[in-house]
Amino acid sequence: MDQSNRYADLSLKEEDLIKGDKHILVAYHMQPMAGYGYLEVAAHIAAESSTGTNVEVSTTDDFTKGVDALVYFIDEAKGIMKVAYPNELFDRNVTDGRAMIVSFLTLVVGNNQGMGDVKQLQMQDFYVPWSMLRLFDGPAIDITDMWDILGRPRVNGGYISGTIIKPKLGLRPEPFAKAAYQFWLGGDFIKNDEPQGNQTFCPLKKVLPLVYDSMKRAMDETGEAKLFSMNITADDHYEMLARADFALETFGPDANKLAFLVDGYVGGPGMITTARRQYPKQYLHYHRAGHGAITSPSAVRGYTAFCLAKMSRLQGASGIHVGTMGFGKMEGGADDRGIAYMIERDSATGPYYHQEWHGMKPTTPIISGGMNALRLPGFFENLGHGNVINTSGGGSYGHIDSPAAGAISLRQSYECWKSGADPIEFAKEHKEFARAFESFPKDADKIFPGWREKLGVHK
Repeated sequence: MDQSNRYADLSLKEEDLIKGDKHILVAYHMQPMAGYGYLEVAAHIAAESSTGTNVEVSTTDDFTKGVDALVYFIDEAKGIMKVAYPNELFDRNVTDGRAMIVSFLTLVVGNNQGMGDVKQLQMQDFYVPWSMLRLFDGPAIDITDMWDILGRPRVNGGYISGTIIKPKLGLRPEPFAKAAYQFWLGGDFIKNDEPQGNQTFCPLKKVLPLVYDSMKRAMDETGEAKLFSMNITADDHYEMLARADFALETFGPDANKLAFLVDGYVGGPGMITTARRQYPKQYLHYHRAGHGAITSPSAVRGYTAFCLAKMSRLQGASGIHVGTMGFGKMEGGADDRGIAYMIERDSATGPYYHQEWHGMKPTTPIISGGMNALRLPGFFENLGHGNVINTSGGGSYGHIDSPAAGAISLRQSYECWKSGADPIEFAKEHKEFARAFESFPKDADKIFPGWREKLGVHK
């Protein structure tokens, strides 16, 4: 059934829709199945994700038609379609009238993903008007609070050197806590890897007090504050609360140094909102494990990593992993810096829409995946700043001297870039950074050819 007469209006102007403040706008890449018209399928998508059914129904009235989603732009040659969704379509909380990402996703990537006339459909960008933006929680804690704990300025406080406890599984409580202590002697921030939780060989209630003891000893020895991001992900709301409450009790007077990590993609928006609302004083660390199933550049359905990050800010994530922009082991390229700009700035332009955030707190870009001290200068140069959290597992524990030396090499890498120094010359005066060349020789050969002769390394 061709529904384009009702669910498409190509006379609508995007600037008028934005000025009207009454629609969430969504841009998709779409290809119809063979034998179907582009506008016909686009209208079917708008219908299926709003008020439409596959047949005419007698219960439809004029009010219903007034909240139809409308296709307002198509470019068949480029495979682009845009839909305007009236604000009224989206579910609101009974308790406080606020908006929810679950409702947004249910409409814009709900049933339309499985329709038989759609070959490809992936959300690329979306625009949220002020009238809806103000109904989302947004972050309660951001990187400025982390800088404050670390004794840094709240503006441009700089790079936070972090790691991931490695191996990701298989450590008993004592080796786990020892690994944390070894890194904290040189670095700032440690996170659980996403599978780490309450395994029988490493029970949470045994390992966490040992981790806190390691933190206290490292703080005493270095005179610096340390940060720990603990995985509280669980299927059950009450299990999440139990893990978080135990951690807060364990860390006691240092509870402000505790972040809560939630696997927000596999767990869903409900987990993020639970953590955001129940623990507004804790840094909310959004881990996106599993997202590549739909956000990979090779995917043809779902939504992009850009959209995932933008949604995380609306939900209230303090920080989210954004990949390594082509400088680490993850998929992506240098232009992925646009993801970071969208979540950290108050005004930013995405692939299809410009978004004003109207003072909503930023979400920190968290950089993870195959990074080390040698790869970081190029990363910072591409991004244009170093106000990020970087969790380097192998880049720390793979350092030839120690995890602490690995952590220091990461800090020194940032200092090298910030000062504009030549990395080879900088390495001659900074041992830990210099030893990173020997720790990661394949990267050194690729990024800094001739480094052995210049640094006097002959093996």
